[in-house]
Amino acid sequence: MRTIHLPDGTELPIIGQGTWRMGEGHRPAKAEADALRAGLDLGMTVIDTAEMYGDGGSEKVVGQAIAGRRDEVFLVSKVYPQNANLRAMARSCDASLKRMGTDRMDLYLLHWRGGTPLSETVQAFETLKAAGKILRWGVSNLDVSDMEELGPGDAATDQVLYNPEARGIEFDLLPWCAQRHLPVMAYSPVGQGGALLDHPAMLAIAKRRGVTAAQVAIAWSVRLPGIISIPKASDLGHVRENAAAAVLELLPDDIAAIDVAFPPPRRRQPLEML
Repeated sequence: MRTIHLPDGTELPIIGQGTWRMGEGHRPAKAEADALRAGLDLGMTVIDTAEMYGDGGSEKVVGQAIAGRRDEVFLVSKVYPQNANLRAMARSCDASLKRMGTDRMDLYLLHWRGGTPLSETVQAFETLKAAGKILRWGVSNLDVSDMEELGPGDAATDQVLYNPEARGIEFDLLPWCAQRHLPVMAYSPVGQGGALLDHPAMLAIAKRRGVTAAQVAIAWSVRLPGIISIPKASDLGHVRENAAAAVLELLPDDIAAIDVAFPPPRRRQPLEML
């Protein structure tokens, strides 16, 4: 699998595993954990979760999945904005670590911006980093103005919504991050609700290339350097599809067809988020 590098030189696969909606009872927790373990076997060693997902249920599923395999995993979780302060972040971090059965996170993200000053959030992150509870920190759902306010520092990534239906970040945020060698994590690369995957343009490319529309969408999300895509898969078939998307290289005609169906932004747009 192709890889990218974080600012500290850490090498990561371009396809990871998302866990939104896991741990909510839609599927047995064991089946969800089995799917994550299968993804690890296929090289998708980045697992992304959050204290918000399933009110901690997703982190518990992740804990089952990584039991006995912690050193294979690049573990990412996210803190609620109301907990991203000096008073509450340590408690949130400890609770997340307990649910996942580990003593450390590889990366801890601010889920989205709230009322706490970014400077205080960074201070709370650095305190946890000094204690060894997190190895790196970053942000999610922050736009260019937020990133500029965050200022130069040790942020490892900005995790944002990115797929052909939501590509506003191409106008300003992606170039801003690229200039600073800051990787972007793309969440929901296959969209929400199925509209993207049912679009005639996506289906035509998939048929022409002998793949699925989801694989086309995932491959599109990592066609540019400096992007990690974190699709979710809670069954083994989709896990295998996601991993195989890492070696699917879209042709110029494929990318052009997607540009016609989902035109790239021509002006700055408000940051989209789920």
